[in-house]
Amino acid sequence: MVSAQLKGSLQLAVADLDTTEAFYGGILELPVRRALTAWGGPEHLVMTVGGWDLIFVEEEAVARAHPVLEERLDIFPKGVGMTLQFRVTEIEDIADAIEEEGLEILYPLEEKPYGMKELWCFDPDGYLVMLEEPIL
Repeated sequence: MVSAQLKGSLQLAVADLDTTEAFYGGILELPVRRALTAWGGPEHLVMTVGGWDLIFVEEEAVARAHPVLEERLDIFPKGVGMTLQFRVTEIEDIADAIEEEGLEILYPLEEKPYGMKELWCFDPDGYLVMLEEPIL
């Protein structure tokens, strides 16, 4: 049997990098960074977690690079069938910040019987995000 190391990336199209950076890096305090962009390449954000890169690119840049996708970016809702799950700290403060920003909450902060506090919300682009923090 061949052993493979799982590495990869997911690219998400977003309306505005600054808004995305404010949500993931500011409110959620996740390790989002502006990436160095190769000449001619689109500006983007990167969050590296466990060998995977989550890459955020503005929709406009995706449409320029892949014109066939432009119409689809407008007609299909983002994040349907996909959930981004993150373990965070200080989830109560995060829940307050999400409410203050007026972001949509699918399931409010709740303590679960399996030892977690969970909050399900949508990011500014409509991607479903599940946040969890262990109950100590």
